[in-house]
Amino acid sequence: MSEIQTARTYNQNHAPREYTPGRRRVSIYVAWSYPAEAGRNPAELDNRFSTMTEVRRVAWPAYEDPKWSDPLRFQQGIAGSLELFFRAWVPFQQFVEEVCGHAVPVYQRVDQAGFRTSLDERVLADTDTLLVFGLDHMVTGQEAGPGEVEALRAFLTREDARLVLGPHHDVGASDDLSVREVEYRHHGDPLVPRQQRFAGYVRGLMQGLGVPVENRYGLRPAVQAPNRIAPFSASRDADTKGWLDGVTNFNFHQHLPHYAVTSDEPDAIRVLARQPVDTSRPHPFIEAGNTEFNMFLWMPPSGERAGDVLLADSTIFSTLFGGDESLRNFWRNLVTK
Repeated sequence: MSEIQTARTYNQNHAPREYTPGRRRVSIYVAWSYPAEAGRNPAELDNRFSTMTEVRRVAWPAYEDPKWSDPLRFQQGIAGSLELFFRAWVPFQQFVEEVCGHAVPVYQRVDQAGFRTSLDERVLADTDTLLVFGLDHMVTGQEAGPGEVEALRAFLTREDARLVLGPHHDVGASDDLSVREVEYRHHGDPLVPRQQRFAGYVRGLMQGLGVPVENRYGLRPAVQAPNRIAPFSASRDADTKGWLDGVTNFNFHQHLPHYAVTSDEPDAIRVLARQPVDTSRPHPFIEAGNTEFNMFLWMPPSGERAGDVLLADSTIFSTLFGGDESLRNFWRNLVTK
């Protein structure tokens, strides 16, 4: 990928992209309120992101370069951790821009300056592929309004439309503290609290759009080498679009959501990739007899919905957790198929 040659800018409105046949316009919508997340009290144990100081302590010495550790150059509170997400999405944005010829805007439900951007025609009018990252802690109260659901429903009547929903994990949903401790020991990430419940906004979208999926748990995937995720089990016969062509694995992350299908209808949704779980670490999901969790799902066009709906966690689009040629093949398929 080519290096950025232009200067970074901030605090301006998006310039709409012209439609180009064969070149998709991709947009990212982060469903959090940045002030609500950054303003969480660090004294609270649960349902918040780590401070940058906590990240530095746990990952030491990975972030001891002054560009991360100098408080005059990088924020050391929760806001610093949020900025790590933005930096880690840049390679995906650059990759897509090179493939499609269009820049990839990142919208936030509420941004750093407090500007609110609802999911409406301002976002959708010049978008062919929309990724919605469910990284909002439920305690911040982000809810999808009826107008937003209707705007997405209208968006999906377009034959070229593609919606990728990425509700993040739901750790510690049980009221039983001993169960929360088992879940915590399973994923093994000291930066994730005993309870961290995400994606109230995307859950609302899924309910409104009739997507029969619920994000559950935060499961540690099996690995084939340290921090290298094991290949997933693919249902390639069901992958008639070729989303997984040349793709054998995504990237390693210690706590991935299981996308539980909540409908008994066999054709409601297709589970295309199931990820082996690390069965050496106890977890209620494993105790129930499961060895794999649903990681990538597809709802092909149906009825009035002419567009595709896919489920894929936001970590798949972040280089904060590594990446390889298989992952880039998936990115390419997503924006070219």
